[in-house]
Amino acid sequence: MRKTDQKRQHILDTAYGLFKSKGFANTSMSEITAEAGGSKATVYSYFPSKEELFVECMTYVNDGYFTGIFSSLQGIKGELPAALLEKGKAALRYLCSPDMLASKRLLIAEAERSGIGKLFYRKMDGYMGELAAILRRAMDEGQLRQGDPLLAARQFRALLEADIVERCLMAAQATPPSAIAVSRAAEDAVATFLTAYAPAGGAVAPTATVAARSGRRRPAP
Repeated sequence: MRKTDQKRQHILDTAYGLFKSKGFANTSMSEITAEAGGSKATVYSYFPSKEELFVECMTYVNDGYFTGIFSSLQGIKGELPAALLEKGKAALRYLCSPDMLASKRLLIAEAERSGIGKLFYRKMDGYMGELAAILRRAMDEGQLRQGDPLLAARQFRALLEADIVERCLMAAQATPPSAIAVSRAAEDAVATFLTAYAPAGGAVAPTATVAARSGRRRPAP
């Protein structure tokens, strides 16, 4: 049997739809096989277990998206604040999309089942590793103070998600959030991050928008 990217994607698309509509426990590999076509052996040749297939379904949409965000930060020389702000807004728009929120809720509900949470965490840490490499370069160039770049990447992500992502996830705010809410959350996250990682004896020059936001009271959402 010859494996193909097209077949793998078809299995993922089929499984993703079933997991979203029925949940993990109520979706069987037999059902996925029946809808995707082929045999169980074919599905298992691509994904060794239902758990691994579930994690892939929850993350495959992110692969190209976040890789694009981080790769576009490569080569930044003096424009780190503006780049973080631009990519932070893009990430927030995606993280607060109804489809992404539904997937994250489903993942959280199943996190304790058969190591699903650990599998997903390792997958997401790969994205953080890409961002950490970019931040390490910024530290070496003196744009940021020296520190643990992987921890810095996780902290930047946490700052981005601390405001509207959590409220959207808990259905405490209408989704998708407004462009103003997204901009405000990204600006706050970048301003806080740059303050925390300002190089010794100086500060990272913020963008005009971030500087203006950090100097005035935060309006109500």
